[in-house]
Amino acid sequence: MEETQAVGLKSGWIPQYLVVYRGDELIGAAPCFIKTHPYGEYVFDWAWAEAYEDAGLEYYPKLICAIPFTPATGPRFLCRDSEDAQQMHRLLANAMRSVVDQTACSGAHILFPEQSLCVQTKPIGFLERRAVQFHWQNKDYGCFDDFLAQMTARKRKNIRKERQRIEQQQIEVEILEGDAITQEHWQLFARFYTNTYLKRSGHTGYLNDELFHQLVQTMSDALVMALARKNGQYIAGALYFKSDDTLYGRYWGCSQEFDNLHFELCYYRGIDYCIQHGFKKFDAGAQGEHKLLRGFEPVITYSAHYLEHQGFHQAIADYLQREHKLIDGYVEDAIAHLPYRQNVESHDTHNE
Repeated sequence: MEETQAVGLKSGWIPQYLVVYRGDELIGAAPCFIKTHPYGEYVFDWAWAEAYEDAGLEYYPKLICAIPFTPATGPRFLCRDSEDAQQMHRLLANAMRSVVDQTACSGAHILFPEQSLCVQTKPIGFLERRAVQFHWQNKDYGCFDDFLAQMTARKRKNIRKERQRIEQQQIEVEILEGDAITQEHWQLFARFYTNTYLKRSGHTGYLNDELFHQLVQTMSDALVMALARKNGQYIAGALYFKSDDTLYGRYWGCSQEFDNLHFELCYYRGIDYCIQHGFKKFDAGAQGEHKLLRGFEPVITYSAHYLEHQGFHQAIADYLQREHKLIDGYVEDAIAHLPYRQNVESHDTHNE
């Protein structure tokens, strides 16, 4: 992303990578950035920035440890297997605080780490924050119909209708992986992505054509693309990344709107892929309560925050305690509305 200028001074993501050496050997690292705006983070702190502004203080710039534009949980502080991980995590967390102390940054923020990192950085002064995403879990389904069979009749019927609508519109979908994704496909997808961002937000998106093309050279084995075609012309696409056991739905775009095409490319084809390839989880990105009715379950995500201004730090600590209770209530309510049969039966019994 830095080589293609998707991140950098112009985009408001200024690299501030922290690295740890023992002699000449690299033993630890953290991908940090100085941010001059809140966009592309997916941990929403606009209210905090407004509170700073109301108090006559500057919230930006701030220091974050994150994967740009990627609301996916994973390691944020990295170290060699031979090192003491907890010691390295403390060292890097303190290094983030030192950067804040030495610069105009208002605070340090670690976005979408594993919860264990929040626990380890708490004694150093970081506050744990929680949010909710919706992920699909593969419960050893043999096919898509096995997944649907676990749902209530009404929800099962609704999903089938949405998928049938794709056939009725005479839309064909193909799944491409790795080297099968040609430069022509990338050019198509980049155009879909840019057009869709332009229509929805007025800008062309965080990523650029050069980055999409470079993915072929750097990580083609981790890529899956779903492309939709009508009357021989490509009309939409969705891009996924994959690890050993998880599929990540990341980007989507289209040249024109069709009924349920977004659901088909971004959700149902991803579920199909996970079942066919034995993937345990499908992480389709941030937000989206509409995923709940399509079988995606609520999952708590985490972030860690340190504010240099101790008055605001304490005020946010108090706020987060109240927010935790709201998040717990939200998850409980979301679970009660899952479309699965056993869930409905259990909820009905609970209500009685």
